[in-house]
Order: sequence, then C-alpha cells, then structure tokens
Amino acid sequence: MTKARRMMQENIKLIDLVIELVDARIPAASRNPDINDLARGKPRMILLNKADLADESATREWKKFYEALDYQVVALDSRSRTGMKAIESSVQLACREKIERDRSRGIVNRPVRAMVVGIPNVGKSTFINSFAKKAVARTGNKPGVTKGKQWIRLSGTLELLDTPGILWPKMGDQLTGLHLALIGSMNDEILDPEQMAISLIGILEQYYPTVLDKRYGLSDPLLSAEDEKGRIRILEEIARVRGCISKGERADTAKAAGILLDDFRSGRLGRISIERPGAIKETEEDE
Repeated sequence: MTKARRMMQENIKLIDLVIELVDARIPAASRNPDINDLARGKPRMILLNKADLADESATREWKKFYEALDYQVVALDSRSRTGMKAIESSVQLACREKIERDRSRGIVNRPVRAMVVGIPNVGKSTFINSFAKKAVARTGNKPGVTKGKQWIRLSGTLELLDTPGILWPKMGDQLTGLHLALIGSMNDEILDPEQMAISLIGILEQYYPTVLDKRYGLSDPLLSAEDEKGRIRILEEIARVRGCISKGERADTAKAAGILLDDFRSGRLGRISIERPGAIKETEEDE
C-alpha cells in the first residue's frame, strides 16, 4: 500500500487524467479514498466496470451522482467491451482545458496521458487489454498481478500509465467489508459464508424483494427477511429447495449459502446492485 501510494505521488505530475475503475455493484466500497487526495487538481474519470452484473437503474443513479461531483463517468463491461466506445470522447471532455491550452501553444495531437488506478479485482488489467484490443497488461485472478508501472500507447490520442493495483480499500466500517466480501473481493476462506448469505438476504429483501422467490421458488408465504431469524429460515428453505440436506434431515445452510453467493456473484440472480448513492452522499461530498 505504501509503495503504491509513493508510485502514484511520483508519477502524478506526468499525467493529465486519473481514470479510476470501480465495481458497478458497489461503487462506494470498491474505491480507495486516498485516490481523491493523491489525484487532487487532476481531471478525473470513473469507470463503473462489471456493469453487466449491476442494476441498470442503480448504475444510472451512480452515474448522475459522480457527474454532479465533476467526474466523467462511463459504465462498461470490460470483458465484452460494452461501453468502450464512450471512453475516448469522455477523455476528451475531461481534458478539454488541457487540450485547449496545448492548441493555444501550437501543440496539436499530443496524446492525453492517463493513470489507471483501482483496488485489486475490479478488472483493471482486463479493461486495459480490452481497450487496447490486445494483451498489453498482465492479468490474473489474484490481487496485485500488476507489479510495476507500464506506459501503454492505446491510440493516437491516449496513453495509459498502468500502476500496481495494491491500493486496498479502507474498510473503516463493517458494511464496506461486507460489500467487498459479497462480490468476492476478499478471501472466502477467512469469512463466514452463512453470515454473508444471511446479510445478502437482508439486502435483497430491501432492494429486490421478489428475486429469491423467482430463483428458488420459495414455498412458505410466511417467510420474512425483516430480522435475522427470518433470514436464517429463508436460507434453510433455499437449502431444502436445492436438496442441501445433511444427516438427520437438517438443512445444510453452509452449502445453501455457497449456492446463494455464487448465484449472486455470477449474475444468476439477475442484475443486482447492493449500494445506492443516497447512503454515501454526505461522505463523498465531504471529500
């Protein structure tokens, strides 16, 4: 983390634009607030990656929210390249003052130099490779695959500085940690999948009250996720529906929790966002 901060500080003077990738399902939890301080005074762009897994209406809310804070914002899916076409024009808008200054000095067609940042597992290297249409950045399923800085010429108008993705989120509260855990950005081996599933059931009840019944065909009309006991009963019902039964005909809630979490992360529950701008508005604006 310290090394990544130092690298950003050393290179920030070389760049015109900071591009930050976040997970569209949890745009607040998947940011590192240090980036705001490190990138102070630079034009900013936020890419809401993995938008194909996120609720479209929630993504529109996040886009409006960050645009009101003077960010250029693009929702995209790096794997399928959906949304990529909007990036070049957004870069030009974000750097319009710099481009005009260059023109007034007789400098034309100088590429915008951008730094790409983001916490591990938001898809930073996948985005760079997809945008470049070739493998120019190292990728992997482990945090921190990018080890050193690389300048990558993407087009005649844009160069990217890829930096190590070791800017971990600051988990100042349990909710941030929970949201990161739910999308798989933390090691499941050190977490309690049943407690995570119970928390997810509560979130789904708040924003998507019919999604579990649609996916699993829950038969008990009295099931309610208003309290933890009710959420446990729903998890037990998912276990029974999916045949997760342990010795003594008891519901295997650990196995059911794994099924529920995997269905959420893969998009089989549908397009779901578990954060909304209203919950973090005051914090973001204070920054």
